[in-house]
Parts: sequence; structure tokens; C-alpha cells
Amino acid sequence: MRNRRAALAAIATAASLALTLTACGQDGEGGSEEGKSGAEGATIGIAMPTKSSERWIADGNNVKRELESKGYKTKLVYGEDDPDQQVSQIENLITQGVKALIVAAIDNKSLNNVMQQAKDADIPVISYDRLILGTENVDYYASFDNEKVGELQGTYILDKLGLKDGSKKGPFNIELFAGSNDDNNTRYFFQGAMNVLKPYIDKKQLVVRSGQTDLNQVTTLRWDGGTAQKRMDDILTSSYKSQRVDAVLSPYDGISIGILSALKSDDYGSGSKPLPIVTGQDAEVASVKSIIADEQSMTVYKDTRELAKVSANMVDALLNDKKPEVNDEKTYDNGAKVVPAYLLEPVAVDKANYQKVVVDSGYIKESDLK
Repeated sequence: MRNRRAALAAIATAASLALTLTACGQDGEGGSEEGKSGAEGATIGIAMPTKSSERWIADGNNVKRELESKGYKTKLVYGEDDPDQQVSQIENLITQGVKALIVAAIDNKSLNNVMQQAKDADIPVISYDRLILGTENVDYYASFDNEKVGELQGTYILDKLGLKDGSKKGPFNIELFAGSNDDNNTRYFFQGAMNVLKPYIDKKQLVVRSGQTDLNQVTTLRWDGGTAQKRMDDILTSSYKSQRVDAVLSPYDGISIGILSALKSDDYGSGSKPLPIVTGQDAEVASVKSIIADEQSMTVYKDTRELAKVSANMVDALLNDKKPEVNDEKTYDNGAKVVPAYLLEPVAVDKANYQKVVVDSGYIKESDLK
């Protein structure tokens, strides 16, 4: 009888211990899974504009890498600058059951219907670098201080012409280029630059001989370098038969290369016609090489590796029922709502600091610049 009681006591003790261990296990593992909200191993859709720009290839790869380092799966697609194709790609990603979307829009007004589909499927959307317009179904925006980009470009022109410190009075001839009219960032870049340049244009210390100063006159569809080259050719033919261009506001490196091609075809860079100051953006390899060769004057560096981290962190927070970090909740009104944003700082780069900023940081390999 005593042996039977001892056996029953041992069984009860073991059962109690097993229940305790099970409860502990639920607090540790189950609690963690609940915090994850099913996010671990989820697939995230990444829609990028085009592979024709090295910048967007790098962005796609960086976002993919950041998400996968957090344990997510990814589906990365490129729309090749075709808005309809991008819409179709995003629809397919929704159908395939992605848990979140990171979208760099080709046409920022063409995504309203597919954004509604994402909302209906309870899929959060991060607008990546280019703000999606006209829809409430964008959760967060990750980008750079886009107005600051234009300010850096405009200030560089004033510095190099000697207007900012008053050492020169001008007048100097300048021509203005802007980005694609279907990209919301275009107006911010242009607005930032004109905040700096317009007072000098008004005082006629800067002269736009083509007369093309309004944003709708100077946009460059799809940021295309060939389109920019043709427009620069036309401006040189019509407005500079006996005059010289002293500066060109260019919003993006690919456009800058097109502008420089037109200038060099008109004998700039040889003899008595030095190349004008030409700005740029994105620190693409071709343009950094051009800067080293004393052709393009500067570019604005935006560390897209950091932008990828911000976007991946936003997704991770949303899928784990946390609020993503933002630093701007006022600026970016897309016409349907003010989209909370996290903005990174751009940096002006020229021949004096490219080594430190883009090479030593590992953004560009020194071997790629040979």
C-alpha cells in the first residue's frame, strides 16, 4: 500500500512539473510568436521602377537584403518604366499573398486602384522614395529630404559662380531642367533649387535665355537622358548662338550625362568654351567618373543603403504591431492624406570630397571608377 501511495505521489509530482514547464514554454515561445503576429517568414513584395538606372537596381537589392536579414522572404519586380506593367506586377504580388508592399512608383497617380486592392487584402504599403498620390491607402513614406536636394544643387551653382559670397555680380546664363512630371519628388527638387536661385534670377544676376523657367516647361519625362540631351540641343540652337551657358541645373545624373553630351557636341569643353557648371543627383558611377574628369560638376549623394534599412524597419514594425519610426508628419500631403514619413539627409559631392563620401563609405568601389 505504501509503495502504491509513493508511486501515485511520484506521478502527481511529475505531472505538476510537466505542467509548469509547459506553461513556461508557452510564456517564452508562444509570447514571442504572438509578438511576431505571424510575421516571421512572411513574404514582402518590392516593386521598383526600372533596371535602366543603376540606382534602382541597387535599391531593389538593398531592400531585398535588409528584409531577408530580418527573416522575411521577398519578391522583387521591376516595372521597366511602364506604369501599366507596374500595376499588373503589384496586382500579382497581392494575389500571391505578400504580407506587405514596398513600392517605388513609376507614375505616382496610376496606383489608386491597386492600392485599394492592397487595403482590401489588409496589406500595408510603404511608399519608397517617390510618394504615391491621391490615395489614403499608403501607410508610410520613406525618402530623403527632397527639397534639400534642390537647395544643395542651387547653392552649389551660386558658390561656384561667385554670386553667393558677392565676389561676382554676373550676369551669368543658366538653364533649368527638372525630373519627370509624373514623379512627386520632381516638384520638391525644383522648388528647393528655385528657393535658392530665383532671387538671383529676379535680380537678373542669373539669366535664363531660353525663357523656360516654369516647372511644366522644364520637366524630363521618365528622367530620360536622351530626352534631356535633345532639349539641351534645342536650347543651344535657339538661344545661344552668340552667348555661352554658364550653369545648368540638372536634377539627376542620367539627365546630366545627356546635357553634357549636347554641350560637348556644341564644342563646350574645348578651347575658349569651358563646360558650364552642371549639377546632378544619385552619385551614379558614370557621373562620379565624369566629376573626376572635370565634366559634371557635382552630384547629390543619397545613401540608398540607409533608405533600404528605413523601409525594412517600417515593414518589420508594422507586421509586429508596432509604430514605425518617423521624423516628418506634416510635409507630405498626397492629396488624400498627410503620409507620415522618415526622411534621410542628402549630401553634396564634387571632386573635392567624392573619395571620402562615396568611396571610403563603400557606396562605390574604387575599382569601378578606374
